[in-house]
Order: sequence, then C-alpha cells, then structure tokens
Amino acid sequence: MSDKEFGGTDDLSLPKATVQKIITEILAPSPGVTFAKDARDLLIDCCVEFITLISSEANEIAEKEAKKTIATEHIDKALRELGFPEYVAEVLASAGEHKEALRTREKKTNRMEQSGLSEAELLRQQEELFKSATEKYNQGPA
Repeated sequence: MSDKEFGGTDDLSLPKATVQKIITEILAPSPGVTFAKDARDLLIDCCVEFITLISSEANEIAEKEAKKTIATEHIDKALRELGFPEYVAEVLASAGEHKEALRTREKKTNRMEQSGLSEAELLRQQEELFKSATEKYNQGPA
C-alpha cells in the first residue's frame, strides 16, 4: 500500500535528524562505514511505508471489532497477520515501557498549586487586580 491510497499525502515522513541518529548508533561499532544521504532517505521512505501498512491493517482489525481506537492488541494482530510475528515481543515490551513511563512521570502542577496560597487568598488578589484595572480604565488617558 502506498501513501497515495491514504489521501495522496506526499508529506508523510520521519525527522531526518532522528533517523540519522538511529543509523549512527547502529553503525557505531563499524568504523569507516557511512550511510549515504540517498540511502537514509530511502530508509525513511521504507519506514513510512511499513508504518502505513501496519497502521492500516490495525485500523481494519479495529473496525471489524467495532472499535474507534486502535489499541496495542490491534497492532499485535496486524503484525502477526502481515507476517511480522518476530516484532510482536519487542513492540509489546516497548508499549509496556511507555505505559509505565506515563504512569510514573511527574504530575504537572498548575499555577494555583504552585502559588502556595489558598483559593480564598487568590480570589481576593484577583478582585484587587480587577478593581485596580477598572480604576485605571475609568481615569482615561493620562
């Protein structure tokens, strides 16, 4: 399946710098080996095609199950059905790591929590600011 089958978008790509970093890390143990730019671009095109193939198959699986969201199990089934069962374990491990990272990341605090003031004190300060702004507005141009 090509990008043309998904609305004709030719702008699907991966960040070249990120792909280059991955290539560099893989080739690190092989001194003197370089990866040509056109080979990198071809690799990016192949990756995009692979992702498109897997995601479209996973979408079909989800639709058959009357689901509106593609879940990990749909990716699992898609990989198996398309003949890539050797990727399933690594994909599931990666998904588990991502889920754990989301669970353990620091919860962002909002400004009210960061201020250390009570809601009543913040409300009082807000009212003072509104009053001050109203007085300045009513005074007109200086």
